[in-house]
Amino acid sequence: MKTRITELFGIEYPIIAGGMVWCSGWKLASAVSNAGGLGLIGAGSMTAEVLQEHIVQCKEATRGLPFGVNVPLMKPNSAELMEVIAQEKVPVVFTSAGSPKKWTSWLHERGIKVAHVVASSTFARKCEETGVDAVVAEGFEAGGHNGKEETTTMCLIPAARKATSLPLIAAGGIASGEAMLAVRALGAEGVQIGTLFALTQESGAHEAFKRRCLDLNEGDTKLLLRKLSPTRLVKGGFYNAIEEAENRGASPEELLDIIGIGKTKVGIFDGDIENGELEIGQVASLLKGNDIEPVATVMQRLVLEYEQALASLQ
Repeated sequence: MKTRITELFGIEYPIIAGGMVWCSGWKLASAVSNAGGLGLIGAGSMTAEVLQEHIVQCKEATRGLPFGVNVPLMKPNSAELMEVIAQEKVPVVFTSAGSPKKWTSWLHERGIKVAHVVASSTFARKCEETGVDAVVAEGFEAGGHNGKEETTTMCLIPAARKATSLPLIAAGGIASGEAMLAVRALGAEGVQIGTLFALTQESGAHEAFKRRCLDLNEGDTKLLLRKLSPTRLVKGGFYNAIEEAENRGASPEELLDIIGIGKTKVGIFDGDIENGELEIGQVASLLKGNDIEPVATVMQRLVLEYEQALASLQ
């Protein structure tokens, strides 16, 4: 499974865990890195001080293996987060939700490799112009915030492959070795997986959130909040309030008022599955009935499924 992605990040398998808010703390990131992939700490829900604590813990747990941090560039404290990352000499940063132009050179000057998350081939091309080391092309099957283009992974990966010569990572709807092989056939050289790792034992999410997501049926997630930032949500009380407001033509300001502050923490971290904001990918329905497993088990199965799928085709 050696690709340009494994060479770039110094990992055994081209598998990256998404840097998800309230899920991707040091425990999840270190578990993925220790299992041969690249774990990411999700800084989107962290202050600079909290991020530093997670980085220190991750260093101790990974014993020199590479890991990274995901930084949503729209975060008001993104500059503070970047300073902590540079100070702690984190080897890899994944940027998202903004233009990588401002930070890529700054990070490179400090010896940090940069990947950027996009939702269209147009932005994949622009990423190459800014000098990032790799591109993550994320289809709208993914949980949480998505691109306004609503391009599916199966359409986005070949389009992004044509648009850039950079190492390409596929994301959105990937939760099996067979899916990994499928996106490799389309031109991806690695995968970024969110939902599958969000529901592991090491994920920082509340057990009630994990149990709810492992009981979802096909169609139990939907893309809402298109007037603000398209977001895939799990059906429930918060989902119903947003859907009702959108159906009657609520303004962006009214939607923001319904969202309030900290609803993702309430749902994902605190486990209030009725009133909190629940974000997970479409692929959760394929995991229905699964146990909450350790990362090591999940990684072993992904690799085995990939090898078996490849052998069956050959």
